[in-house]
Amino acid sequence: MAREIIASVRGMRTIWGEEAQRLETLLGLIRQLLQQSAYGPISLPLLEKTSLFQRAVGEETDVVSKEMYTFLDRNEESVTLRPEATAGVVRALIENGLLQQPHRLYSEGPMFRYEKPQKGRYRQFYQVSVEAFGSAAPALDAELIQLGHRLFQKLGVLDLLTLEINSIGLAEERQRFQAALVDYLRRQADALDPDSRRRLDSNPLRILDSKEATTQALLDDAPVLDDYLGVASRTHFQRLCQTLDELGISYRRNPRLVRGLDYYNHTVFEWTTQALGAQGTVCAGGRYDGLVEQLGGPATPASGFAFGVDRIYLLAEQVGFFPAPAPLLYALASREDYLPRLLATAARLREALPALRVQVQTEVQALKKQLQKADKSGARYALILGDDEFQSEHISIKNLQTGQQQTLTPEGLVSFLQEDL
Repeated sequence: MAREIIASVRGMRTIWGEEAQRLETLLGLIRQLLQQSAYGPISLPLLEKTSLFQRAVGEETDVVSKEMYTFLDRNEESVTLRPEATAGVVRALIENGLLQQPHRLYSEGPMFRYEKPQKGRYRQFYQVSVEAFGSAAPALDAELIQLGHRLFQKLGVLDLLTLEINSIGLAEERQRFQAALVDYLRRQADALDPDSRRRLDSNPLRILDSKEATTQALLDDAPVLDDYLGVASRTHFQRLCQTLDELGISYRRNPRLVRGLDYYNHTVFEWTTQALGAQGTVCAGGRYDGLVEQLGGPATPASGFAFGVDRIYLLAEQVGFFPAPAPLLYALASREDYLPRLLATAARLREALPALRVQVQTEVQALKKQLQKADKSGARYALILGDDEFQSEHISIKNLQTGQQQTLTPEGLVSFLQEDL
């Protein structure tokens, strides 16, 4: 009786083959750019105590109230698969007493949110999160934005993106604005979409992000956050804009941009695109000066953002950024006794020609069958070590497209492949 095949969990992906190789190329470029700017890696656990995100992100946010994967472990403690990385980085620095000096860190890996799966949005999604601690200067915010700008330039996708920025000021300024906004919207509650009516009591600032046309029309006459910002907040934002202007980084002021996490203050920003349908945000972040203290650490200014790797990958694929895979050479032997020499030859080729991929057929079969496998693999060449080659200490190489074959010395083989690659 055949057993039922177990499918993957909805919204979780298996990535392999060429897509996995391309993803590694993208992540390698991101790591290189971050390390050039003196950001170092930090590895975080996938599981955190639920209370970490409740306190950091905010219990009334959509992330905490609707999207987290939360469960009780065997000790009846509530734990959560991380929905974002910043709270975990802050927790790690506080727990290990590492906030006596500035830090520049990046973490990477899967995050988990229970959202509706669609192209560019998965329940397990991949992020690279970038965090800087110890500076309150708007120039730090500008540098973080510049990191995204550099990546998008290198990928050739900058023309597909718009940088949106805003200042959400300090907590007390937002509270005054929020009170005025709620007062205004309650008088218009019947005209709000259902989700916005729900948010009136839980997270009213997120109504500013509503995609409903009727709600957006109501917001045209709503109070404006700018009117509630103090001198310090205005000055911070003005200096950020001046710095971006001097760097030649184009941006659009979006006064309704607030971000979905409670810990932000002053600068918030998003890189958005029209090229991915509804999934328009590919990179986002901002300043979170109060988060360290909120989680029990010393008062520490901080700023950060996250690359949405899945969506950036889709953009890079659209513009043809990813190079063709490195040429594959399929190495095979006619006898098992010849495999040690074949493996040694493959190792020498990999060392001499890093751009070449060499796959060794370690199970000896009839030569015709092995050549059929070589052809199915997509290899450009088959490397053949038969009786004659073993005795003469030569090796044959066959072009699998043309059928041409020649026998070469090991040195001649390297020279031949160097000219061909």
